[in-house]
Amino acid sequence: MMVGSRKNELKALFGGGLASAPAKPSVTPSDAAEGKETPVPRSASGAIKAMGLSLGSIAKDAEEARALRQALNDGERILSVPTDRIEASFVEDRLQIADHDDEDFLALVDSMRDSGQQVPVLLRPHPTAEGHYQTAYGHRRIRAASRLGIPIKAVVRPLSDDELVLAQGKENAERRNLSFIERAIFARNLAGRGFERKVIGEALSVQKSELSRLMQVVDAVPERYIRVIGAAPKAGRDRWMKLGELLQREDRRGEADAVTAKPDFLRADSDGRFLMLFDRLSQAPKAALPKAFDVKDARGRPFARMRRDGRTARIDFSAEVDPAFLDEAAEVLADHYNRFLASRKTG
Repeated sequence: MMVGSRKNELKALFGGGLASAPAKPSVTPSDAAEGKETPVPRSASGAIKAMGLSLGSIAKDAEEARALRQALNDGERILSVPTDRIEASFVEDRLQIADHDDEDFLALVDSMRDSGQQVPVLLRPHPTAEGHYQTAYGHRRIRAASRLGIPIKAVVRPLSDDELVLAQGKENAERRNLSFIERAIFARNLAGRGFERKVIGEALSVQKSELSRLMQVVDAVPERYIRVIGAAPKAGRDRWMKLGELLQREDRRGEADAVTAKPDFLRADSDGRFLMLFDRLSQAPKAALPKAFDVKDARGRPFARMRRDGRTARIDFSAEVDPAFLDEAAEVLADHYNRFLASRKTG
């Protein structure tokens, strides 16, 4: 589709399409007294301003405009909702590292600051908290609006739990912005809440075999490492599975804990954190060194300790050992070593 035709489509949409839609009841004073949200104006000029259209991003804006038009055609109101009255979905689908904003989120904040919110989020009335809402999709837009201190434009529908997770999964699948491990976490969380495999598969738009692979990965990698790594969008199933295999041994988990505590690990982006941990654990483990052992006298009291460090060995005598014994021990040791070498030659 050419840019000119997209412009014509938008002009047709906002130049008259919204104005000709059936008028919705305005909010009465009694509504305002009860705390009901004010519908966002739908006049052509207001919609254009709210959508933040620009010729430089006409294709993206056309897609988002169609989503808004569909909501309006379905007879749904676009409400302006304070973000402090919105809770996240009851099932997590994104891995958010505490106090860490990824580049995509920061770009979204800048976009909403400059151009406003482009497309509404989907909420449902909170099942237990009157006057509050629960998110079906649009978590990042809601978080960005909260960061900016502005209300969020939203469609509110009375969704069941199944309908909410299906809408949540559908939006994620269409935007293709969940990483492999986030999809696995989403599947695991849905299963943990008792959803049937069929519903989980539909929410993620995957077949049974792919769903099994998602569950297999999230079961293989201890969750504390998934959390500290994050979404890692470039890491696929094979490398996550390999990481899970590497973390089965307790000593490798000790190495992983040391790696993930380093400042350079914490400063890296999510894909960088994955690679740092994966590369470190993929190295061959160092051979365990023999433990140091004591040399004891006839009474069982240690008078020396022998240690090995690679191919180097050392004997440390205690301070109570008579110096005359040390001189004699050196001679005996030299004599014994010579006899040892001679026996190896004749043998």
